[in-house]
Amino acid sequence: MDFEIPADIKAYLAELDAFIEREIRPLERENDNIRFFDHRREHARTDWDNDGQPRHEWEALLAEMRRRADKAGHLRFALPKELGGKDGSNLAMAIIREHLAHKGLGLHNDLQNESSIVGNFPVALLLHRFGTVEQKQRYIEGMLTGKERIAFGLTEPNHGSDATFMETTAVKRGGDWVINGAKRFNTGMHTATVDLVFARTSGKPGDARGISAFLVPVTTSGFKVEHMWWTFNMPSDHAEVSISNVTVPASTMLGEEGMGLDVAQTFVHENRIRQAASSLGAAQYCIDCSVAYANRRMVFGRKLSSNQAIQFPLAELHTEAEMTRGLVRKTAWYLDREHHMDVSPWVAMANYRANRLVCDAADRAMQVHGGVGYSRHHPFEHIFRHHRRYRITEGSEEIQIRRVAGSLFGYWGTQKAPKAAP
Repeated sequence: MDFEIPADIKAYLAELDAFIEREIRPLERENDNIRFFDHRREHARTDWDNDGQPRHEWEALLAEMRRRADKAGHLRFALPKELGGKDGSNLAMAIIREHLAHKGLGLHNDLQNESSIVGNFPVALLLHRFGTVEQKQRYIEGMLTGKERIAFGLTEPNHGSDATFMETTAVKRGGDWVINGAKRFNTGMHTATVDLVFARTSGKPGDARGISAFLVPVTTSGFKVEHMWWTFNMPSDHAEVSISNVTVPASTMLGEEGMGLDVAQTFVHENRIRQAASSLGAAQYCIDCSVAYANRRMVFGRKLSSNQAIQFPLAELHTEAEMTRGLVRKTAWYLDREHHMDVSPWVAMANYRANRLVCDAADRAMQVHGGVGYSRHHPFEHIFRHHRRYRITEGSEEIQIRRVAGSLFGYWGTQKAPKAAP
């Protein structure tokens, strides 16, 4: 087996590094834009008097970064060529996202609002795979250029991981659908033009079939953003939404009627492996920073790194990072060759282990750096707060472990044997 990074991906990493130094670092430093990344970052990004939403200046900077990345041909890397992308593989994306996160905080790859010079566009892929010709033409390019923003409404006040028990319903009346319910942590609602709303259209609570997805314009009568949820890491784009007799035409349905869970699962599998790769990169950054600090910090007349109490936890984290790297890349490699549901247990393993790893690594980095590590003048607290959410969102780590156990013990059927690597 060949564990080397493929030559084309390695060359692309060098190209991305050059682009960052040429285009993104200067933008990050001009007009005091560094305030969004130094100790002032949370305050600079958050409009506290506007329900904790992102400040306009912060999102304008992200938009300029994306514009430059798109012009250079990087933003759409993972998308199909017909959408202006490069058909970037899951393996390539895993390696790239780990590489960019390993560089630390910066405009190149902050991940807040899924912000990166190499974009992650799961909703665009959903539209490409499940959308009608009209839906594709109306939304995809607009999403990529910022003219359209599609939020994601799956979680509800009474149902998170148990999404098949959702209480939001849609009833057919003539050629329209009437939707009633509520959504919680509805991501992207502060600037959304459309909300991707999941609702039960048939079947009973708990059924996998009978859930449908709708592209609901946010200006539709009866659709209301009640408030934004203030979270551990601010600003917040996670809204509480009420849906009261919202009437939409049948043309707003994304995918087949009753098959909305397939749409949702495609979304989370695209995101989970990429989140895992980003968490791995950020974890390695925390480990490397801690090793460097321990090697230069003098305590009691000798280097801090001479103490086994410092060495051993970092050695364990470094070992786990190496093991997780192998799992993430193996999983991504199989995702390029197998149906995503056949690789689902591995995606779950990679996701929950990597997300737990980065929290442990950020916490250890704070401990190694002492008081200054706990301060906001180092990035570790931000990394912890940001990545901590991934142990909950899009399937909590308990749900990920349940998925692994279900496959392991045969409750959900054993995993189909993947094709052998060449």
